[in-house]
Amino acid sequence: MKIEHIGLWVKDLEKMRTFYETYFNAQSSDLYHNKKTGFRSYFLTFSDGARLEIMQREDVSHLSSSFDHEVLGFAHLAIALGSKESVDNLTNILVLEGYNLLSPSRITGDGYYESVIADPEGNRLELTI
Repeated sequence: MKIEHIGLWVKDLEKMRTFYETYFNAQSSDLYHNKKTGFRSYFLTFSDGARLEIMQREDVSHLSSSFDHEVLGFAHLAIALGSKESVDNLTNILVLEGYNLLSPSRITGDGYYESVIADPEGNRLELTI
């Protein structure tokens, strides 16, 4: 058994697609658009085959625009980059380009080397080895 994909509601579909293509080399499917429901989505495929479906529909709105508290549901998406240097380099690039650093690179209590940044819509991304 494996997780086939993770779905993520987003406000700005194109901005989020570009973010994951640019910084994580995700390959995007063509836009799917159901004109009857207004549902739009892209499947983003990462180099190891993992897939993230980003979805948008007018009646689905953002729950919170604050980074300072957690909400029930999925907490973060962890992306393994392969090395400490890769974690540090991508973290620095994202911070320089204006993305919010939520936790600097460090070794966590459970032994992960990670940083945590927010994607353009505030979703937490753990960048790890």
